[in-house]
Amino acid sequence: MALIQQFSSFDLECGTDEAGRGCLAGPVTAAAVILPLTFKNEILTDSKQLTSKKRNTLRPIIESAATAFAVHHITELEIDATNILNASINAMHASINKLNIQPNYIIVDGNRFKAYKSTPHKTIIKGDSKYVSIAAASILAKTYRDEYMCKIHNEFPMYNWKQNKGYPTQEHRAAIKKYGISKYHRKSFRLLPEQYRLDI
Repeated sequence: MALIQQFSSFDLECGTDEAGRGCLAGPVTAAAVILPLTFKNEILTDSKQLTSKKRNTLRPIIESAATAFAVHHITELEIDATNILNASINAMHASINKLNIQPNYIIVDGNRFKAYKSTPHKTIIKGDSKYVSIAAASILAKTYRDEYMCKIHNEFPMYNWKQNKGYPTQEHRAAIKKYGISKYHRKSFRLLPEQYRLDI
């Protein structure tokens, strides 16, 4: 199904999305993207439906075509302090705030958001597979977060974050059980199944 170009009739509509919400380690990362109405790309869709190679091919295409784009990481410390929902929304707000042109309408992937300043917005379930700007934001959020996780992998290679990106895979949980937690793990999350105890 072809992605829809725009939701509103506003000329500067921004799409925003986050990546890493369900991870056990690392930041939650959000992106905000304003695209020209003329933007078209045959490959672009929800980042979860694309290979890493396709996402990395799309990133510079989106960035060079965008009217404005920005990305923001919220660390595991802030996730633990505010909870993952608030941290995700804060990441989206911060990415919108960093845009060099401010939008006059915002479309958001999912069903939870808090008003950004006085800008009207609409939450759209599975928006990343329906609207061009949200799909583009999902690509940027995912690729920038993956890049960050590969970088911190070098500090703690035993968790294999370059492969699992901090998600709760069997391998990641086995490494937590064996080595304990790192400074990048989210202490407010259930890092191991209930039958195991962690000293945090």
